[in-house]
Amino acid sequence: MCNKMSEKEGKEEESAPLIEETSQLLNPFVHRLELNTAYDKFKLVLMSIFVVPVRVVGIMITLLVAYILASAGLWGLSRDQLAARPLSGWRRAMKELVRLGVRGVFTAGGFQLVQVKGHQAHPKEAPILAVAPHSSYFDALPVIVMGAPSVVAKGEVAQVPFFAKYIDYTQPVYVWREDTNSRQNTIQEIKRRATSDEDWPQVMIFPEGTCTNRSCLITFKPGAFYPGVPVQPVLIRYPNRTDSFTWTWDGPGALKMLWVTLCQFHNFCELEYLPVYTPSEEEKRDAKLFASNVRQVMADALGVPVADYTYDDCRLMHKAKLKNLPYQTGLIEFQKLRCRLGLNLKNVEEELLTQYADIAVSDGKITLSDFAKYLGIPEHEPALVELFHLYDKDNSGTIDFREYLMGYCQYAQPANTEDTLKWAFKLFDRRGKGHILLDDLIKALRASLDMTPEETTRIFKQADQDSKGYITYEDFEAHAKRKPEYAKIFLTYQESIKNGTRPRSIHQPPPGKKKAD
Repeated sequence: MCNKMSEKEGKEEESAPLIEETSQLLNPFVHRLELNTAYDKFKLVLMSIFVVPVRVVGIMITLLVAYILASAGLWGLSRDQLAARPLSGWRRAMKELVRLGVRGVFTAGGFQLVQVKGHQAHPKEAPILAVAPHSSYFDALPVIVMGAPSVVAKGEVAQVPFFAKYIDYTQPVYVWREDTNSRQNTIQEIKRRATSDEDWPQVMIFPEGTCTNRSCLITFKPGAFYPGVPVQPVLIRYPNRTDSFTWTWDGPGALKMLWVTLCQFHNFCELEYLPVYTPSEEEKRDAKLFASNVRQVMADALGVPVADYTYDDCRLMHKAKLKNLPYQTGLIEFQKLRCRLGLNLKNVEEELLTQYADIAVSDGKITLSDFAKYLGIPEHEPALVELFHLYDKDNSGTIDFREYLMGYCQYAQPANTEDTLKWAFKLFDRRGKGHILLDDLIKALRASLDMTPEETTRIFKQADQDSKGYITYEDFEAHAKRKPEYAKIFLTYQESIKNGTRPRSIHQPPPGKKKAD
């Protein structure tokens, strides 16, 4: 059995907004596939012509064979029957043939060898396998190597041609998103199998819940840890020169990844079984503590930090990208640093937005000392310095405080782009006359929509129909709504109003404060 973290240490990790092991903030949802060398390009051409066609044929043949075997083995069984009791007899024997057929798919694709370290525990010793980091659809290979344990899968997977049959043979635990009780039902099903006397296969779960670039371990979802039974942590590594496996939301598409992977001479995968982790009595009562401690054990074995990112962060970044918000320059990092500074509780920016006349009439430049004073944080607080440098892109020792406040607007209410734009016009109206000049509009739209100067200049000229040399927010709004490419800026917010689900405005002043004119 592995040595557990002390319960005190576990609580400290549970309560910390962001784990301090990270010397710098990481973005686990971004991956870049670099193929710039002459060798890489020559290999792609050579393999695409002479090897990839052969591999594709091999993959298709083995897929078909595995599908036929799976169909035969599951003949006459409904999904309800599969979920009711473990397979037995000839159907269970057929499972090994199906597993070998699917393994042949990966062999045909260049995964000839998977290095395995450690030993897989018996299902009675560890009913649950917690596998991380989850970074690729190629993570199906370790599932096959582990003997095809029962997987926890989205209900939509059951509709995927061919692959649904293979997954059904693992007797999966399906999560149906349209079912409001799905989460609780999934937990109860995992618990039922984990504590059953029947010969169920182990339940395998990727507790991160989404793919990352393996730079850290993000927050583990507690679902697999609610049963309070022993868990065996399992690590996945891809020690390849070219990382064509990592599949994050901001990175190469699935087809490009598959093509580049098929163009490699060999593809390597490592699987490591760690000692079984038996929870303490406190961890049995606190699934989040249990999950956090297991994550730390796995991170130590991998030699990577842990970071309290979640799938919701991935969704936030995706929304930011769709709405042209500057997600690449720190939207998520901004959020995490604010948590570390306790600003989520203080909400000092809401008050600053209502008292900003003194900086709005200047160029907005402030030093680290001014920044600390505005936020009410000690100047030498490490997280404050990191937050400052996030906006000090040219290392000048100053930042534009207006850009910081725009970042707060985007973080606090990413769906409400309309209010964010209104504040951008107000904050960058240096003369306080209700209109904005071209230079200031460039800064305002760069801060609020990450828009290029060229595009902003074009909008300004089109909106300034009377050639006044300035435009108001109303001029910009009227022009934008006439253009399909800009009208979507206001779409989400207006639909939320129409549906009666308009979120609370972040710009309401705190109690006792008068709203600025």
